[in-house]
Parts: sequence; structure tokens; C-alpha cells
Amino acid sequence: MVKTSKTANTVSASMYDTIVRPVITEKSMLVSENGKVTFMVPLSASKDDIKAAVEAVFNVKVEKVNTIRQFGKTKFFRGRKGSRSDYKKALVTLAKGQNIDVTTGI
Repeated sequence: MVKTSKTANTVSASMYDTIVRPVITEKSMLVSENGKVTFMVPLSASKDDIKAAVEAVFNVKVEKVNTIRQFGKTKFFRGRKGSRSDYKKALVTLAKGQNIDVTTGI
């Protein structure tokens, strides 16, 4: 008798909240050729949350997740000082042979 432990990827609404949107820039498109995809994520998202959400929503195998927290710039608008919002990006490395086409909808 052979046991196979296979975890079921159940997609929940919180997983769609974890992946805010893909980052579509020239640099992120160049990196996507190497099996890496960039997403905007909430500031409170952990690497484990991001990995679980990407694996469940896109049905791919994630090898590694790197996160970047960017603090908002201070800018002047009509002579008044203001600041842009802080944001967090996740650079997701996919397993060999896996890919996500971020230019199409989910």
C-alpha cells in the first residue's frame, strides 16, 4: 500500500487579497523570462502567505519568494508637502518549466 500525501490547493478570498496586482514594467518583463514574476502585495503579507496564494491561484510550483518593502516618497503638490503610500513587492521564483502569463486576466 503506497501513501501519497497531496495537499489540495483550495483557493480562498484572502488569497486574492494577498496578490493585489502584477507589476508590469520593462524590468519585470525581462526577469519573467527567467521564471520570476513580480506582484504587489499588502504590507502585512508574509512570504508563506504569498507562496500559498500564488500556488493556489495560478496552479504552479513556487521555489522561492523575495520581498521588497518600499517606503513612499515625500512630494510637493501645489506647494503642499505630501507623501505617497508605502508598498511591498514580491518577486516569486517559479520551478523549472512553470510560467505565469501576467498580461492576461486571472
